[in-house]
Amino acid sequence: MKKIRGRMDESILVCVYYGPNGERLIRRGHKLAQIMDCPLYVLTVDALPYDEFDAEKSGYVERWKELCDELDVEDFIIRDNERRSSVKAIKEVAHQHNITQIIIGQSAQNRWEEITKGSFVNVLLREITFIDLHIVSVDRTLKSTDDMIYEKGVRGFLQKDEEKEAYRLSFARSKHNLYEGIFYKEIGTDFNNGIFKFVNSKGKTCQVHVTEDICTGKLTDPPNVKNHN
Repeated sequence: MKKIRGRMDESILVCVYYGPNGERLIRRGHKLAQIMDCPLYVLTVDALPYDEFDAEKSGYVERWKELCDELDVEDFIIRDNERRSSVKAIKEVAHQHNITQIIIGQSAQNRWEEITKGSFVNVLLREITFIDLHIVSVDRTLKSTDDMIYEKGVRGFLQKDEEKEAYRLSFARSKHNLYEGIFYKEIGTDFNNGIFKFVNSKGKTCQVHVTEDICTGKLTDPPNVKNHN
C-alpha cells in the first residue's frame, strides 16, 4: 500500500520515450516529487500495440517498470496502440490525474515522430494550460544509441552475493561466476554503475543494470557459464 503524499494539490507527470534519457527523466521527476512531497506518475505513448514492441523497446519498458517500483512511483502508464498524437494522450492523462507539472526531455520533438509540424513543446504548451512544463536538457550524443553514454565495454561476470541476496559484478574468472557478458560503465561515475549485457541460452541478448557492483535488475534467465557448479 502506497503512503499518502503530503501535497495532493501538486502532482508530477514524467513523459518518457525509448532511449537512455527515460531513466534520467524518471529519476529527475522522483527528486522533484520528493522535494514537493507529492504524487509522481510516469507515462509512455506508442502507436504500436504492446505485444508488437521489439526487444529493445520492451527492454526499456521493463526497466522503467522496475525503476518505478523501486522509487515508489504512483503509477506507470503505458498508452500503447495510441492512434492520437502524443500531445493529446499526454493531455488526457494529465487531466485524469490532476497533473500540475510535466517533465519531458529536450530531445522529445525529435523522438516523437508523429509531431511533424511546429515545436513539440509549443504544441504541448497550447494544450496543457495551467500546467508547468519542465524541459530536461539532454546531451545530443544520447539521442542515437544508449551505448554512447557508456565507456567501451569490458568482459565481466556476475556472481551470487549471498549476504546481499543479489548478484555482484566481477572482472576475474572464477568458479563462482554464473553469468558472463560485457559490462558498460556509465561515463562520469567513480563506481561500477552501468549495464551488464549477456547472451542467454536461446541466443537472445539480455541486459541488467548494475549499481555500485550490485545487479539491480531481475535475472530470470539461467546462468550462461558452463560448469559453474
